[in-house]
Amino acid sequence: MERLVVEKEIAKALKKNKKGSILFVDDFLGYGNPESIKKALLRLKQKGLLVRLAHGIYLFPKIDKELGLLFPSTEDIAKAIARRDRARIVPTGVHALNKLGLSSQVPMKVVYLTDAAARSVKVGKRTISFKKASPKNLLAQGEISSLVIQALKTIGQKKLDNDTLKRIHLILENEKEENIVDDAKLAPAWIKKILTQSIK
Repeated sequence: MERLVVEKEIAKALKKNKKGSILFVDDFLGYGNPESIKKALLRLKQKGLLVRLAHGIYLFPKIDKELGLLFPSTEDIAKAIARRDRARIVPTGVHALNKLGLSSQVPMKVVYLTDAAARSVKVGKRTISFKKASPKNLLAQGEISSLVIQALKTIGQKKLDNDTLKRIHLILENEKEENIVDDAKLAPAWIKKILTQSIK
């Protein structure tokens, strides 16, 4: 009887969420103990009210008439995990290059620096990895300048060509000057030089 009450209460609570919301076991802790919540969420998944994205991560599905079930992006899932863990995250590697338009490659494994615990989450064929980093690597204020720092680290000083450098300077025109100035202080010397040159 108790498990049915938990399931019913969670089903009722779901309706208060926006379609397409990413949800966790932690979001329903007020309705019972963690084990009974996990079981209730699995039953709601079996009934089609939820879609299981990964272990302990669910989607309150949004259905498009033409496209069908709309899945969240890898980034949406990573941001939802960061919100739950009250953690900061910074995209790195090919993912940072892709976000800036410097690479058309869409990585199946995306890596974020974080101040929370290191972990990997498998979502279908995609993997989201959170890599524990020192606070300095997470202090950048500007979204664009932060991505540029990570993109340049991925490219490497010796492999950076003039064409990519010009594109980076153009991209940085969309960042606030004060963010570039502050974030340059956190970057390695060669990247700091590129950032400061962009505001001259």
